[in-house]
Amino acid sequence: MTENVIEVTDLTVAYRENPVLWDIDFTVPKGVLLAIVGPNGAGKTTLLKTILGLVKSAAGNVLIFGKPYSEVRRRVGYVPQRGSVDWDFPTTVLDVVMMGSYGKLGWVRRPGRKEKEQAINALGRVGMEKYSDRQINQLSGGQQQRVFLARALIQDAEIYFMDEPFQGVDATTERAIIKILKELRSEGKTVVVVHHDLQTVPEYFDWVTLLNVRRIASGPVEDVFTEENLRLAYGGKVAFLTQHSAGETGNGAEIETTDNTKSDIK
Repeated sequence: MTENVIEVTDLTVAYRENPVLWDIDFTVPKGVLLAIVGPNGAGKTTLLKTILGLVKSAAGNVLIFGKPYSEVRRRVGYVPQRGSVDWDFPTTVLDVVMMGSYGKLGWVRRPGRKEKEQAINALGRVGMEKYSDRQINQLSGGQQQRVFLARALIQDAEIYFMDEPFQGVDATTERAIIKILKELRSEGKTVVVVHHDLQTVPEYFDWVTLLNVRRIASGPVEDVFTEENLRLAYGGKVAFLTQHSAGETGNGAEIETTDNTKSDIK
């Protein structure tokens, strides 16, 4: 049987008594690359932050490796939205990446030669090694996102949570990021990504969770990413343009939305 590394049960989150997530149930098996998708205000980022204990739930339970996140945080990596970071903070690219080692070192021990080598290797993996001494505020948006990914890589986590890693990046950076995410999956890692571009779901991911305050469906892309489920998630505002061949993407399709779902409300 496939091992479920994330289990979410009866999860409800409310802001000022208004439900943002309602009675969410889903599981994530080990070693999948999963997209969380849904329209504006669906609660995608809130779901990610609640799983990580950054947002308090009103009800329900979240287990990672069968335990609360607080007990397994060293086995988890997190890449927040780039827009949530103060990029004017005076520090170098290498320093930012080495911050990923703090979870294992603690706040008393400082990173040493080993951690520096790991950081340089991670920067090389994302194509940013030559920028190691650059101030982070001198980087483009795509370069900043690569640095964030490198910081997560040196955590050597078993599960990675990423909040819209492709947002605002160029095509070259997007291809580089998805290549690394697929490499992580091939290494047996589990990767959970909040994603907004429906057209790339069948190409990039093997699992998907469709969300709109409630869980619409969750499972393998070929089973879940269907016209019926997408219409349930997006309120009938999804128009299919080109059906791909079954051998290429299963039930997937290129999609045009009529409610500006390219952007996402956190």
